[in-house]
Amino acid sequence: MGKWNTENIGDLTGKRVVITGASSGLGLEASKVLASKGAEVIMAVRSLSKGERALRNILQDNSHAKVTLMQVNMDNLASVKSFADEFLRIFSSLDILINNAGVMIPPLTRNHHNLEIQFATNHLGHFALTGLLMPALEKSPGSRVVTVSSIAARNGRIDFKNLDASNGYSAMKFYCQSKYANLLFGLELNRILKDYQTDITSVVCHPGVSATNLASRGSGNDSITLFKYFFNLIAQPARMGALPLLYAATDPSISGGEYVGPDGWKNMWGYPVPTKEGQKLFDSKVAQELWSVSESLSGVIYFQHQR
Repeated sequence: MGKWNTENIGDLTGKRVVITGASSGLGLEASKVLASKGAEVIMAVRSLSKGERALRNILQDNSHAKVTLMQVNMDNLASVKSFADEFLRIFSSLDILINNAGVMIPPLTRNHHNLEIQFATNHLGHFALTGLLMPALEKSPGSRVVTVSSIAARNGRIDFKNLDASNGYSAMKFYCQSKYANLLFGLELNRILKDYQTDITSVVCHPGVSATNLASRGSGNDSITLFKYFFNLIAQPARMGALPLLYAATDPSISGGEYVGPDGWKNMWGYPVPTKEGQKLFDSKVAQELWSVSESLSGVIYFQHQR
């Protein structure tokens, strides 16, 4: 059996997808592919000017692509809520939500809620967005939530007493924490969805080591030159890094709770496969505490109408 690639994706006509961080890197690559398969893609972007360039890039190759730009700043809960409100006003349902936007190793920065920016952007904003879009996901049979983690999750620990970095800050340590939070959230979400007997599945993926603009340190500009040079020496191209995301979003074998990554050495490169690493890294006690803290910080309570 051959390696999984974009040719394995079937016709997605009639499917509606939201993907955060869609103006560059993995998000842009995934948007191109999903649109080429007939999906209606809502590109959720922080910068509309970057988003417009990305949109032109897609339309240049596929003039019939059904793609829409919507603005959201994932570190700002008011912006996330505004995005969700507008989406629910325009659209009745959602088939696939891809929680992809991220920031990596910025200087110490806090958002409006005094939270460290990587935790706020990479995890909490997506926790809130997913909960707020749940009504649309519930209206689509077999809908799916994909959360993009990282191999950095292997070194992640959640320091609940230092989410604002007031007790010290290491950019990489906080990045690992945020990506571990992505993994815990995605897998705990799947458990909760099954407990509530919904038709929604949640799956987590990671791109291995891939050449993207994630390490622009939150600026939205090109990654710092020296870092980018050495990183790109070992990284696979973004089109390969996007494959685990696309597999997680579209493959019919997904039943929920998988952790999809590249099949190469230490899952750093290669073609997408479900791995066993997610269950090895998952800690149910930490996941439940993170869930409770995230509800408190975001004000978003899942399935509150059923409680």
